[in-house]
Formats: sequence, structure tokens, C-alpha cells
Amino acid sequence: MKMEEHEKPCTQTKKECRSITFLILFQFLFSLVIVFYVQSFTLDSSFHPSSSPKAIFPQCKTEAGAWNQTKVIDALVDKLKQSVTFLPLKDLRFSESAMTGNTWFMSSLNDTLEENEAEHLYFPSEASQGRLLCLKGRDTRDGTKNSYALAWKESLPESAILLEGLTFISDTYFNHDNLWHGVSAAAPFVRWSMKNGCSRPSRWVLFHWGELRHKMGSWLGHLMQINYGDVKVEGFDKGDGPYCFEKALVMRHDTGAMGAESKLKAFDLLRCKARKFCGFNQVRRGIEVNERGLPLIKFTLLMRRGSRSFKNATAVREIFAKACAAVEGCQFDVVQSEDLSFCDQVLVMSKSDVVASPHGAQLTNMFFMDRNSSIMEFFPKGWLEHAGMGQYAHHWLANMSGMKHRGAWWDQNGQECPNPKDELQCFFFHKDGQVGHNKTYFTEWAKKVLHEVRQEKLEEATKRQVDDDRQLTTKACAC
Repeated sequence: MKMEEHEKPCTQTKKECRSITFLILFQFLFSLVIVFYVQSFTLDSSFHPSSSPKAIFPQCKTEAGAWNQTKVIDALVDKLKQSVTFLPLKDLRFSESAMTGNTWFMSSLNDTLEENEAEHLYFPSEASQGRLLCLKGRDTRDGTKNSYALAWKESLPESAILLEGLTFISDTYFNHDNLWHGVSAAAPFVRWSMKNGCSRPSRWVLFHWGELRHKMGSWLGHLMQINYGDVKVEGFDKGDGPYCFEKALVMRHDTGAMGAESKLKAFDLLRCKARKFCGFNQVRRGIEVNERGLPLIKFTLLMRRGSRSFKNATAVREIFAKACAAVEGCQFDVVQSEDLSFCDQVLVMSKSDVVASPHGAQLTNMFFMDRNSSIMEFFPKGWLEHAGMGQYAHHWLANMSGMKHRGAWWDQNGQECPNPKDELQCFFFHKDGQVGHNKTYFTEWAKKVLHEVRQEKLEEATKRQVDDDRQLTTKACAC
């Protein structure tokens, strides 16, 4: 309905002007009825006022003076406020298929898709018809008790609290405590920021299956603080709400559809920021050589205690120390992951060319290494048969961050699951198991990896340009 044509003062008689006004009012009220009807079934209304409700009505001056619209507009705004419909954050229709193309989080809304970038929702936008995102509820156990709605800024729901600035909203099928799952949920935000003027959030809102979470794990918290500064994890502690966001970015698929190059850029930035923060001011170490001009290779055995630790740590240490000693220029080190602070982890990995470690969260630190560094991974008995796709998590991370996953070793010796028919019980039984060793296999494997790393370093030394490091620094640390 084109309202511009009637924005000029009426030049007709008072009777004709009243007729025009009545016609405009009738057309608007008819449109409004349609809007309310549609909004009662879905939030995806096609109604989109160009600015505010007050912009809808034209000005029409009669000979008797200006028409007072205030009461009419206020009444319409009240109706818009009351028409805001909240839907459950967690849609139980997709509870069995949330990992296979559907999402139970804000299920009525379709993601914005950009080639090679993570799927996301942004508010307000053309896709949201200019409406803001509003959330209501603080339940930490049942996502169906938390809800969402869209509303125009001029007609937010009653008692709504408007949170200014940009809000990052993350929902993950897993959690924000585990290193691997946490960084997988955060990486898409890092990449989006890079593409959008290095935008920084005013706050995080964290969900797991639509259930509110009040903090990130310590490791992820450090990483995000380094990247964005001090950002509050929102707990909605100013009352029952609802809470509406001036600007909001929602990620609900982790790295999802992100292309390989986008992932590399995100992890390059995280590596660069972490290294600088922790005092290692090199984006790339460069080729280090010994007195005979042969490249140095830093070989780190990254140990862990408890589940998935080596049964005989001393024997494993001796095997790899001997293998390293057989290669000129190889420098061997053993590090206990639990004893390292965040920056210790960054520095140890930054100085390593090869890391050998049992499967576990500590391997997530691999992206602090130089690109093309090498990973060797070890699993306890039963993991291959019962761990499902999760056993490839660090293989995926290696690909995302530019590392070379040099393979894995699955222990074939050890205790059998007491109840082989119970798949879940067997998973947890073997998940808590320890890793044995095979002296012959470990020796040959280490020898092969070290030989390949040396050859790659020699080739890299001849190809690298003088200004490569300077260019990489500019690109990697763009934000």
C-alpha cells in the first residue's frame, strides 16, 4: 500500500479529506487484521513496516487543523506488543534428528547461508523483517521452558529489557566446557567477526540444547578473552524479562558449513592472538637449524593422567626418546598436560613440530602449533569399536587448523567390556581405559614421521620467501 501519495496536505474540501482519511484507515486496519492473524500461527509474518508504527499513518491536515493521531498510534503499538508470540527454544519434534540437518533451537527460523561460511541468524536484518530477537526464561535443565520471539524495537513485549550492543548467542549440541567442543562452537563467531569489521560482542549468551549456561570452560574463556577482551556471559539476572537484543548473532551448528579456508583463517587468528598474549611473538617460528645446517625438530610427548593415559608411561617415554635420538637435530621433551597453565599450553605447542599424545582434550591445543605441524594419536582398546565418529574429532581439528594428522594407533590388548550388548556402557568402559604400547610399531612409526618432517622442513627452507612471515603476520592478525 503506497502511503507516500497521501503525505501532502489535503487540498480538497473537508468532506473529501475525511473520505480519503477513512479509506486510508480502513486499508490499514484491514492489513493489521491480516498481520495479527498470521502472527498467531508463526513469527514469520510478511508484514514489514518501513520504520516504526508511527511511520505508517500519513499526515492529513484539514481546514479545521491537524488530525490528532497519538491515541490511535498508541493503541496500535499496544496491540503489536500483545501480539508478540513466544515459542520454545527447544522444539521436541527434532529431538531425535537435531544432528542430521534439523535444529531444535529456534526451529521456526531459517539460517542465513553464505558460501563457505557458517550458517547463522542475525537480528535485526532483512530476514527478520527488521525485528529484534527476544528471549525469555532462564531454565538450565529444560530448553522447552525457555522461549524466543521477534519484535520491532518500537513495540517490544511488556516488561522487556533491551540489551544494547552486539550479543553473541551460541547453542551447541555438546557444551562450552570441553576444549574440543568449546572451540568448535566459538570458531564460527571468530570467523564472522573477521568478515564484519572485527566486531566485538558486548556479551555472550550460552545454551546447550536450549538450556541456559552461565559460564564457559576456563580454557575457552581464556581464548575468547584474548580475542575479544572481557565479555560477560549473560545470566539474565536483571529480572524475569523478556530480554531483547539491539543486535544479535546466533550460531547453532558449530563449524557446520564453514569452508576449509574460512576455518584456517579463524584458527590462524586464534593462534596469532594466543601467541602474542602469552609472549611468543612469532606467527611462524621459521626454520631452525643445528651447527651442521640440518633442521631442528621439536618432538613433544604430551602425557595425561587417568583415563586414556599410557599404562606404562616410562616405557613409552623411552621408546620415543630413543627414536628421536636416532635423528640428527631432533629434540625430545615430555610434558604433563594437567600441570600446564593456559599460556604454558600455548608455548609448549608453539615450539613443537611433532606432538604424540593419547586421545583427549589436551590435543585441542594443536592449533597453537605452526601450520603443517604433525600429530600422532593413541587410543585405548575398544575405542575403535564403540566410540563412533567422536574418535575422529582431532583428525578433523587438524584439517581445520592446518595440521597434519599422521595417523592413530588403537590398542588391541586390554579388558573386554563386561556387557558387550550394551553399547553405551561399553563406550564409557573403554573411554576410561588406558593405552598400552607396542615397541616395534611405535619405533617405526616415529622414525617414519620424523623422516617426513625433516624432508618437509628442508623443502620449505628452499621455497619460503623473505617476506612470507611479514605477510602472514598481516593476514593472520588482521583483527
